[in-house]
Amino acid sequence: MLSYQGYRKAVGLLIAALIVAATFNPHAKSFFSLPAQQRVTVGDHIRFNLKFPQNLLNQFSLYVEPNQQNVLLLNGTDISGKVFSFFDGWPVATSPGKANIQIRLFGIVPVKNVKVEVVPQTKLVPGGHSVGVLLHSEGVIVVGQSIVEDKNGTKFNPAREAGIEVGDVILSINGQQVTSDEQVAKIIDTAGKSDNKLKLSVKRGGKKFSADIKPVRCRETDRFRIGLYIRDSAAGVGTLSFYDPGTGKYGALGHVITDADTNQPIDVSDGRIVKASIQGIQAGRSGIPGEKIGMFINEQDFSGTIEKNTKYGIYGTLEGKLKNPLYSKMLPIALADQVKTGPAEMLTVLDGEKIEKFKVEIKRVLPQSVPDSKGLIVEVTDSRLLKRTGGIIQGMSGSPLIQEGKIIGAVTHVFINDPARGYGCLIEWMLKETGTKIGRQLESGGNKNPLISSISLRL
Repeated sequence: MLSYQGYRKAVGLLIAALIVAATFNPHAKSFFSLPAQQRVTVGDHIRFNLKFPQNLLNQFSLYVEPNQQNVLLLNGTDISGKVFSFFDGWPVATSPGKANIQIRLFGIVPVKNVKVEVVPQTKLVPGGHSVGVLLHSEGVIVVGQSIVEDKNGTKFNPAREAGIEVGDVILSINGQQVTSDEQVAKIIDTAGKSDNKLKLSVKRGGKKFSADIKPVRCRETDRFRIGLYIRDSAAGVGTLSFYDPGTGKYGALGHVITDADTNQPIDVSDGRIVKASIQGIQAGRSGIPGEKIGMFINEQDFSGTIEKNTKYGIYGTLEGKLKNPLYSKMLPIALADQVKTGPAEMLTVLDGEKIEKFKVEIKRVLPQSVPDSKGLIVEVTDSRLLKRTGGIIQGMSGSPLIQEGKIIGAVTHVFINDPARGYGCLIEWMLKETGTKIGRQLESGGNKNPLISSISLRL
């Protein structure tokens, strides 16, 4: 009979052999790729996919360290403080809490520890609905510069000379907050007629500064200008990702809305989403992204505020209740480390307001130590969708992804040179933007795809 030292030596030799073999052998790789931590929801199985031959797998067992929480059950029996084999079945997470599982060799020597955290299920109404997005920025955005020529033919660019750049946001003029391009044009013309200078409060990259500008009367327009093109809003069509009936919160798009000219995120002052009906499709192809052509529908049963414009999409509160006709019940979400490669479904609208399911493949789950809007690589495999749209097109941003009955995320970007593929954002990161606590049980109830922006005004 081997002594303890003998066991240790045997284990050491086995592990050394596994390390060497792992370079060449997929069976050994399966051991070293086991996560040190797992986060699961109530009702999920805890699985360890060791691809060992049965005679070798027989040498391993699983031991759940004792706890008082009854977190894991195996065949209806609490397994805290007990040993079981890989052939006894997989334990089920039955209540929130934490557990530590040891993988043991010869039933004695621990070779791997896995910490398991169990959280309650979070359930949501899956989206897929087309939405019209109306977004107003904080202040007005500088989207271009132009020369102002006076009556004598002398050329000026007052704003550029004062240090104003494309992408800057004008917050106020002479102490008056500005909210629209028409308002700014009027303030400039009035000041010029009175031979007064303008004092602009400007934001650039989170920092504010002041600029003094003298307007010039433009020979072409016969009004005073400062040599800028500005925009105060953006509008377009996107897709709703999810709705939380417990809080009224929603998420959509899955990526930040940026200004089409400056590529800078739009700071939200106010905005709304409304129903949209898809009237046409422009298919995408390599180098040219396609898009949905939609019409806004103002109906009281489907509208909401836009309160946040973040790297994970837009978020706010819906007025009224929202349902998904494809699902009579809410769906649970998948935590970030539960998402895997393989088949999935995407929900989106191609005609009118009809939500449809389309087949996709999760090609890769990108490792993320911190949240990011590009957590998945998605490929459209549905022949009908490929024929109709060429793959992922503008307006699909936010289309929810469903895998094994769980919401795993939403489509966010398309690969310009391969429109059948794109990125997706994990639902866990999106939910954090709503302030929803992961694990709360609800009561039943590439390139960016930019939105179409409005025309800028010349000042």
